[in-house]
Amino acid sequence: MKNTKKLSIFAAIILFFTFSLTGCQNNQEKAKPKTDQITVTYTLKDNKKTFANKKVHLKKNSTVVTGLKKNWKVKSQKEFITAIDGKSQNPQKKIYWTYTVNGKMVNKSAYQQKLKNKDKVVFTRSKY
Repeated sequence: MKNTKKLSIFAAIILFFTFSLTGCQNNQEKAKPKTDQITVTYTLKDNKKTFANKKVHLKKNSTVVTGLKKNWKVKSQKEFITAIDGKSQNPQKKIYWTYTVNGKMVNKSAYQQKLKNKDKVVFTRSKY
């Protein structure tokens, strides 16, 4: 009787540790960095005044407009950005939206320009 009771307690202890330790296993998939994701910083300016700044997580090879639309209300016409967050361009006053990537003007539409990890995108609305 004592042996049966000891054996039952011993079996219960083994089962307890077996189930406890299974929860402590590392999940290998969670530990891997996401190589299909990039982080891009967006800054929005009205003339020289910054009114928004966000770090955006996007899929690799996303375009500039993808991150913009993910965070702000965007209006466009024929692949040209005409308004961001309610701030519209005004062709009569020669006020337009332009953008740079890593401090350089881009000769592509925001719909075509692909982004890389750690890129810095700045949209500026000003008179030209």
